[in-house]
Amino acid sequence: MSENGIANGTLSGRVALVTGAARGIGEAVAAALLREGAAVAATDRAPAELAETVRTLADGQGQGNAAGRITGYPLDVTDRHGVDRAVARIERELGPVDILVNVAGVLRTGPVLELADEDWAAVFAVNTTGVLHLSRAVVAGMAERGRGAVVTVASNAAGIPRAGMSAYAASKAAAVMFTKCLGLEVAAAGVRCNAVCPGSTDTPMQRALWDGPAAERRVLDGDLATHRTGIPLGRIAAPQDVAETVVFLCSDRARHITMQDVYVDGGATLR
Repeated sequence: MSENGIANGTLSGRVALVTGAARGIGEAVAAALLREGAAVAATDRAPAELAETVRTLADGQGQGNAAGRITGYPLDVTDRHGVDRAVARIERELGPVDILVNVAGVLRTGPVLELADEDWAAVFAVNTTGVLHLSRAVVAGMAERGRGAVVTVASNAAGIPRAGMSAYAASKAAAVMFTKCLGLEVAAAGVRCNAVCPGSTDTPMQRALWDGPAAERRVLDGDLATHRTGIPLGRIAAPQDVAETVVFLCSDRARHITMQDVYVDGGATLR
């Protein structure tokens, strides 16, 4: 790799599509892909936030000469036809998509017996069906070209029950298994599909769950009342911690890894 980390980046010359790229983990993934030399199609359904993020990343911010290598595309992953149009435009403007990272996600909380049907449907529409929409639009081309990598950012809630988070946990578990099934079907075509399952990560979604100054401490130490384990490493993840794992799985360093779910949670699920 060159001194600026770009000219000979591990993903130089590849086109990456990232959903949910306006902030949080999605923004960190876009930045990490840029740093490794990829051209990034950053998508999100919040156009103003997305535009600001694209401007910030295009200015450099440690990504080397990022100008011209990141483009924003407003996108609602729940809109199947909108996804198809966006992917067609991205491939027309940037080239065939080599990397797909599904980060877009929403969270609606509440006890199962009180959860509204609308909340359940809204969570699945983004967290699970959105992954289906993007995968169908992108992976067929990957398979035809004989190469490609898909990473779905799920959650450690996909593998451990969480009180008050049934819709989120179920949607993420479904997204993980969908990604593995997809990986099985396209493995012979040279396309790898994996999932990354973060635990508590310092993002706006995480902070929205905190109800006071002691909330972060409860995340670190665990909460017996809600049957929640703490974090053995004693720290909440930064979005960059998750992004580094995503980039590894997208790279040729992971060329023999597919249909796996990698937990990035400081040991919180005791796996």
